[in-house]
Amino acid sequence: MALLASRALPARWVAVGATVANLLLTVLMLVGFEADGRYNYEFNLPWIPQAGVAFRLGLDGVSLLMVLLTNLLAPLIVLASGTRAYGLEGRYYGLALLMLAALNGVFMALDGLLFYVFYEMALIPVYFICAIWGGEHRIRITLKFFIYTFVGSLFMLVALLAVYYQSPSDGVASHSFAWEALVAAELDASTAWWVMLGFFLAFAVKMPLFPFHTWQPDTYVSAPTGGTMLLSGIMLKMGVYGAIRWMIPLAPEAWHSWAPVFLGLAVFGIVYASLIALKQSDLKRLIAYSSIAHVGLIAAGVLVWNKTGLQGSLIQMLAHGVNVVGLFFVVDALERRLGSRALFDMGGVARSAPRLAALYFIVTLGAIAVPLTNGFAGEFLLLNGVWRYHYALGAAAGLTIILGAAYMLRAYGLAMFGLAGPHAEPVADADPRELVVLGCAAVLVLVLGFFPNWVLTLTDGSVNRILGAVQL
Repeated sequence: MALLASRALPARWVAVGATVANLLLTVLMLVGFEADGRYNYEFNLPWIPQAGVAFRLGLDGVSLLMVLLTNLLAPLIVLASGTRAYGLEGRYYGLALLMLAALNGVFMALDGLLFYVFYEMALIPVYFICAIWGGEHRIRITLKFFIYTFVGSLFMLVALLAVYYQSPSDGVASHSFAWEALVAAELDASTAWWVMLGFFLAFAVKMPLFPFHTWQPDTYVSAPTGGTMLLSGIMLKMGVYGAIRWMIPLAPEAWHSWAPVFLGLAVFGIVYASLIALKQSDLKRLIAYSSIAHVGLIAAGVLVWNKTGLQGSLIQMLAHGVNVVGLFFVVDALERRLGSRALFDMGGVARSAPRLAALYFIVTLGAIAVPLTNGFAGEFLLLNGVWRYHYALGAAAGLTIILGAAYMLRAYGLAMFGLAGPHAEPVADADPRELVVLGCAAVLVLVLGFFPNWVLTLTDGSVNRILGAVQL
């Protein structure tokens, strides 16, 4: 990035160009995609053939949706980062692009060891982004985040190796890391029990689920806006995707044993995080806790392991990514104007910044799953799927709708229409850059709300294939 940038062409615009090019390529792949459950655009190059390791990439409907989410949000995140002046700008945007490349690799990897490599690679750039450009106590907070996620990943590596040594030969090596070979491995009940626990520890930290969430609020608050968007909009989806693609398919024998425990943690986390969000006065921390609640519901939809829940989790990951990026950008816009993220320092913003208030309101409607917004279809399917598993868990998970509306509308009311604080007026309305970022988020909220079926059509064949490959 530093080599490509110059005074005439700043690093941020190089990054914008790179992310837009990625988005265009993703749209082209989407246009020519065969959504029948098979892998499209597969690339398979032997890497360590003696060990059954290949550099194998490919896209099915589930993978393509995650790649689309990554490359759809990437230009918005880069543009949003341009509202702040970063020292060593070339390094900041270079790290952001490296992380985006690793995230794309995570979602396309069809080899277990390659998945692990990309999974770890995504951690390194965001660690430096948060540690160098973060806020107060950034080193301590970022180190905690690194330790949590790195240690969790080690459990996943051990679980992968346990399955690998039970996998059939690929014709060259005695075992293989190919997804199909790992799924075909026959594990005894005890091994499967430990394998699923190992995967869960890795993915639960990344999402994060209660009680592995304690790194998240401080990290989101301390990180620069671009880093928070990368973490919340895209990176946490790695954990949910990993559960769908790797955790349950590789150790289905243990699903009945662990599902009640994992689902209990996910649903408890929904209520716990929502109640804490209700008491927050820092808008950025409030949205951080709301993210824990929403991802808890997404995880529950995966863990019930039925088609309704899985489809709901996929469409909701796309919706959540759009909504949370828009919300964190609003927080950044308000903090730059008011010098504070405290709700009680805001108030009356809508009077002098009506465009900002209107766009913020549309994104808020998506976040609370109002019908005909992007959050509605996903939450409806998720709650339906969890209810089918057990009505009590479905009823408890449904509290996310009530509590989410309570804390999000409270925050919006205090910020936009509350009594003006000492620094709340006059407030500049949205500038062109903010209109582009928030305008795109608002359009996606409405478009995905009116037309959710294309996501279900895209992923239907792949969900059927994954469910069919797993015998519970």
